[in-house]
Amino acid sequence: MTTAVVQVCSALGDETRWQILQMLGEQPRSASALAGELPISRQAIAQHVEVLIGAGLVERRRHGREVRYVPVGAALSAAVEQLQAAAAGWDRRLEMLKRRAEGPR
Repeated sequence: MTTAVVQVCSALGDETRWQILQMLGEQPRSASALAGELPISRQAIAQHVEVLIGAGLVERRRHGREVRYVPVGAALSAAVEQLQAAAAGWDRRLEMLKRRAEGPR
C-alpha cells in the first residue's frame, strides 16, 4: 500500500473529516459556512480541512474574496482501487487456505 492510501485512510478515520468531505461533495463551502453547519469552531474546521488537503482529498478554490473547499475524487478513487486490489489478494489467499483445509484427508 502506498503512503497516499495511508494518508486517505487516516484522514477519513476521523468522523468530523468524513462529515466535512460529505458536505463538500454536496457543494463547495468555505470554512465559515462549514462551521455554521457543524458544532465546531471555524478554526477547528480549518485544521480538519488542512488534513483533507494534505491527503489530496480537498482543494482550495478562490470564489471572489472567499476561499471555498472542493472535494477531489482522484485521491479517493486511487485509494479505493488499491484497497480493492489488496482485498482481492486476501480473497485468493483465503480461498487457497479453505481448499487446503477441506482437501483430501
